[in-house]
Amino acid sequence: MATRPVFFACDGGALYSVYNAEFDWAGGFALSQKQKNVAAIHNSFLQRYPDKRVLEISSRSTEPVGIAASAFNLNKYVPSLGASIPLENVFQGSKVFRLGGPFTDIFGKEPIEAKRDERLKNSGSLVKFSFEGVDYPLAPMTVFYDYIYVNALPENPDIASEILKYDGFTDIAFNPAKSINCQARSAAIFVSLSRRGLLDSARDFSAFLYLHRQTVK
Repeated sequence: MATRPVFFACDGGALYSVYNAEFDWAGGFALSQKQKNVAAIHNSFLQRYPDKRVLEISSRSTEPVGIAASAFNLNKYVPSLGASIPLENVFQGSKVFRLGGPFTDIFGKEPIEAKRDERLKNSGSLVKFSFEGVDYPLAPMTVFYDYIYVNALPENPDIASEILKYDGFTDIAFNPAKSINCQARSAAIFVSLSRRGLLDSARDFSAFLYLHRQTVK
């Protein structure tokens, strides 16, 4: 048995809740095997919450919007470039380490190359994020990633409008025992903020930080 989280929007209080789906893991690296696991997670979630809609956000998704909303494909506008680039590049290129960074040349790489840049591993401990001359804290964990993701979606209205049709989100590549940031969590936060009429205020990082600190149900 395996356990993976489903992040889903809340109507009040915390910005999201987590349902830990237990399922039989289908081994193997083939796309079909990954999608079997996605289906198993979704089936577990829907047995508990049959009135909700759930979407896989990753390259393994069976829905085009799930693929488009992946951090490798979702674009974020960078004013200094006058262009939009994959959110993954923004995230990786904004990291500041004890021995260097931010390495903004990462903005111009392919997303997979951005994530694997050796400087991200060899520059000491992570101390903060810096994007467009503004510094962002490491705590609460995931706040910077969630912030740029939530604010990237309105820049892609076709994707955002489809995301808002769903309640819960998964990312089959995310293992909470090994990773911290998750695009599925960020999508759930986006839906919650939208349903509460708070998306505009969330553009301000201080306001977003206050909301982000709400305790998860």
